[in-house]
Amino acid sequence: MQITKNEMKIFSGNANKQLAMKVADYIGLRLSDCEIGRFADGEINVKIGETVRGHDTFIIQPTCPPVNENLMELLIMIDALKRASANSIAVVIPYYGYARQDRKAKGRDPITAKLVANLLTVAGATRVMTVDLHSEQIQGFFDIPLDNLLSFPIFTKILKEDKIIEDDFVIVSPDVGGVKRARQFAEKLGGPLAILDKRRPKDNVAEILNVIGDVEGKTAIIVDDIVDTARSLVSSASALIEKGAKRVIACITHPVLSDNAVERINESVIEKIYISDSIYKENLPEKFKVVSLAPLLGEAIMRVRKNLSVSILFRQ
Repeated sequence: MQITKNEMKIFSGNANKQLAMKVADYIGLRLSDCEIGRFADGEINVKIGETVRGHDTFIIQPTCPPVNENLMELLIMIDALKRASANSIAVVIPYYGYARQDRKAKGRDPITAKLVANLLTVAGATRVMTVDLHSEQIQGFFDIPLDNLLSFPIFTKILKEDKIIEDDFVIVSPDVGGVKRARQFAEKLGGPLAILDKRRPKDNVAEILNVIGDVEGKTAIIVDDIVDTARSLVSSASALIEKGAKRVIACITHPVLSDNAVERINESVIEKIYISDSIYKENLPEKFKVVSLAPLLGEAIMRVRKNLSVSILFRQ
């Protein structure tokens, strides 16, 4: 009797097939056969077109807008692979939707990030890989291994290539919660750090109260994980210019870009904004530059597959 060899297979949902293809190309594989359609009533129909019995499978699917559609696709794909006897099911979620609902900010709030973690685990995922979680404590919501990959090596590389840091520069955290992320950039590039003191009177609205640190005459590089409506980002850039910054550059991992955010950024004082392809965007103005996560995800997937260290990718 012939015994099936354990292989690695990469599947993709509909959320960002472009990124999934780049990751597969980096690894040297093709995307495995999976057809995702809709029944007449809108229900999701997943058909796995090849055997996965005994194989290590990876699903690449960010839970970006439309969040609920993409999340449900992911859950059904996990269930299909589980019932087809896959050896392992690692879900690669470049952008983890609902991550901003990670605590009870006020009475009777849900903790939806934990709910999503439960759904993924119960569906049958054996591992989760994501990029720049909004809150690192979300890792504790999972009872299965979670790899929170950091994007700063990719962004610092492109900043050097584009000679952004040849001038006197400062790395800027848009709030206190993002200081750790900004410090990683500052240490990697060998530059100083500044912090914006702001408050949020309501969702998607931010008020800049103060700039902590010296930005006068410098290139200010704002570092953040998510740009949604871009109101906070644009107001942060204006505050930096008012404090004497020579120009403002932004490095944002997840370009949600809702509610006319593209136009808002394009008309702002931000000179250039670097974004990743964790969420697929097209027809962006010249001010936007997309940096691919494919090498990072591909390298991490291969290391997980070979039981090698993943954290070594982010050592200073």
